[in-house]
Amino acid sequence: MLKRFFSYKPIWQESGLALIRILVGSFMIYHGSEVFSKELMNGYEKWLTDLKLPSPALLAYLGKGIEFVAGIFFTVGLFTRLAIIPLAATMLIIAFGIGHGKIFYDDQHPFNFVLLFMVTFFAGPGRFSLDYYLFGKKQDENY
Repeated sequence: MLKRFFSYKPIWQESGLALIRILVGSFMIYHGSEVFSKELMNGYEKWLTDLKLPSPALLAYLGKGIEFVAGIFFTVGLFTRLAIIPLAATMLIIAFGIGHGKIFYDDQHPFNFVLLFMVTFFAGPGRFSLDYYLFGKKQDENY
């Protein structure tokens, strides 16, 4: 057991990455589902207005809509790398544009999402994804 623990080889690679992707995607869906709450969206709009950003209502709905829709795609692993782009952009805007870029203190939460998106972008969604079932099987056969 210790030999495997201290090995450079992955442990539970496919299933572990799928679990992380599903959990992170679920967090995105949860945060994005706030788009359906008029009260919460009014709060975000007021916050963005206080930050003197243009079109605060549009920005609030756009951000939460991206979290919700792209979060669903990310969770099920459908067009995963394409879904990561708006998700990562949204989190980077929150961390550095709206936030203060203090990724070691105040703005850790959105930046950590960006890091997890990067892991999935480079590692791929894996076998436990719709991308694999729709596109990956043929690629495996061609290798």
